[in-house]
Amino acid sequence: MRRFSARQRQILMFLLNRKNGVTAAEIAETISVSVRTVHREMDDLALRLSPYGLELYRKSGTGISIRLLGGEVPGEETLKAFRETVLSVKPTDFSGEERLILLMCELLEAVEPVKMFALAHTMNVTSATISNDLDVLESELSKLKLNLIRRRGYGVEIEGEEENIRAAIAQIASDELEYSDLIGNSPSKEGLVTRRLLQLAGKANLLQLENSLWDMNWDWTERLSEQHYTSLLIALSVMLTRVASGRVIEIQEADPQAEGGEQQVIDQARQIAGALEREFDIQLPPGEIHHIARLFLAAREDSPELARVDLEIMDIAERLIEEVVKRTGLPFHEDRSLRVGLQEHLNPALKRIKEGARIRNPLLSAIRKDYEELFKVMRSSVNEIKGGFEVPDEEIGFLVMHFGASAERLSQLGRNVKAILVCSSGLSSSKLLATRLAKEMPQIEVLRNASWYEAARLPEEDYDLIISTINLPIPEDRYIRLSPLLSQEDVERLLNHIQSITLRERSAPRQADFQEERAIHRLVKLGNMLHEIVSLLKGFRLYELDNTDWSLEGILGEALELMNASGAGSEDGMIADVPAVVQRLTDRERMATQIIPGTSLALFHTRSRFIHNRAVSLFRLTQPMLLGQGEPVQVILLMLANRELSRESLEVLSEISSLLLKAEVVQLLEVGSEEQIRNELAEELLSFFENN
Repeated sequence: MRRFSARQRQILMFLLNRKNGVTAAEIAETISVSVRTVHREMDDLALRLSPYGLELYRKSGTGISIRLLGGEVPGEETLKAFRETVLSVKPTDFSGEERLILLMCELLEAVEPVKMFALAHTMNVTSATISNDLDVLESELSKLKLNLIRRRGYGVEIEGEEENIRAAIAQIASDELEYSDLIGNSPSKEGLVTRRLLQLAGKANLLQLENSLWDMNWDWTERLSEQHYTSLLIALSVMLTRVASGRVIEIQEADPQAEGGEQQVIDQARQIAGALEREFDIQLPPGEIHHIARLFLAAREDSPELARVDLEIMDIAERLIEEVVKRTGLPFHEDRSLRVGLQEHLNPALKRIKEGARIRNPLLSAIRKDYEELFKVMRSSVNEIKGGFEVPDEEIGFLVMHFGASAERLSQLGRNVKAILVCSSGLSSSKLLATRLAKEMPQIEVLRNASWYEAARLPEEDYDLIISTINLPIPEDRYIRLSPLLSQEDVERLLNHIQSITLRERSAPRQADFQEERAIHRLVKLGNMLHEIVSLLKGFRLYELDNTDWSLEGILGEALELMNASGAGSEDGMIADVPAVVQRLTDRERMATQIIPGTSLALFHTRSRFIHNRAVSLFRLTQPMLLGQGEPVQVILLMLANRELSRESLEVLSEISSLLLKAEVVQLLEVGSEEQIRNELAEELLSFFENN
């Protein structure tokens, strides 16, 4: 049978994942080609489908669809079998996107210029096509602080600092590879592009490297999000691969402070370097030690700020929920879990969109198929509130997963199988899978979500079953891999897994002990949260500040000194270095205004190693201060916290910041007394505590 080209595979997968017919224009928009190109490919596809007993059905008003020869609608089994065939047969060429990735890999790894004809031969295209691809690549490389050199008779090469080249490799690997590709035990079923990227990222080193990092037993690495932890691993793995090939960063030993870091970070870099030298039998010179230190510093700086989401993000989430409620009539505004999930997703999502980063959503086709109406509603809602930038369908798909999970969320039922969830697409896919499980299999109790590296180390007595959406680096009998959308086939596989593997006889004493332990952990969490609420409310203060002729730095400096004098924190005061904290606060204002839209209130918040305790204080100014685009600010709410912060503290502080979206709360902060404000905060936080 004749093979399909990469573009034909894209067209076929799009058709197979749609219930109804589609237009050539829809296909063209999805795979980024012209309508004329789609029609040309359709003529060839019509010939290639007949050996499979299928044909392209084209009808005016209905669109294009795949039918059995003779025009009948094919059954699900037929479509499933053909889909698997399309995916399993290697294409006869590379798509434009695949060529760009392969070109990037080839040039980043090359030690000398590569001739144009050699690149064209490798990609099985003409030199003119490669030249056009290099035009696109040049623009992408400039964003990564790298230059593309092209000279006749010389060849093509990428020029730039070694650290920037490593950062580019790590970025491509993070963007293009799934967690399953990187850490799963199962061999990848993808083609040359994935294998090439895995080689460049050093997959062979990754799990040994991860074990070495885990063995360091540092608190800060355990607090990293799964995304940041994995990104750090990829960057370290790329370093090992480059060092092994002779590309080493050679600098003299430098003063740690000159590197912009802390002595502790340098010491930890030396510690992990020593472990890696023993594990991989290599030598890491001083330049590599400082490279590791910079990776550590970057990872630590990426940890959550005091308020986990900005007020702009909160506002967007609220407006998006309102738009979807208007279009569907469903009470999404009553679902606190949806609001929190959206806020956590939107923060990095907006950053990706604004930076023009490539967004991957491997579930997009399935989401469009299973949530077709909700997808249309979400697209309309986003178009209504978007702020001057285009939101791709991949991001719309992630938002649909949040709202789909909310729509299907049911009341808790009795359960008897305790499961841990591991999802690679973040909070949206884990919540969707959890709610689908609650609907389809209420006997399963989801204890919590875990990252892939946590799941690999969980004691088996802590759970009955691990349900994952990716391959995991653990024995296959310890987990089952499912789709976040939980198809009927997934349900049947899960039932079989539970009956044949999971349900072993468990002693009553052990079950009772487990329930007791879970109850104790729950009480400890609630106790910590209540203690945090009471502590913050007791420490809340309202100050009147005469700021005549003062700059922002002067106002913040005086505010911090007043908080220091209040007696909070250690014997040395609450803030060890006031100028350093002032600098951090003013830097945040320079990056983005801290003003609450439509008010005279500004929220300044930060975490720092120079802060010894958590505190919230309000400052009313005698003279309006101009911030942002010349907007007057009369009131400043200052929220401070130490760098090492518990999850309960983050949740409470984040809840306080979210209250600023309520007009009545803002009005009270502007004109109310200290006691009135404290009582209002107490009522709101009590409601928050009871909901937990």
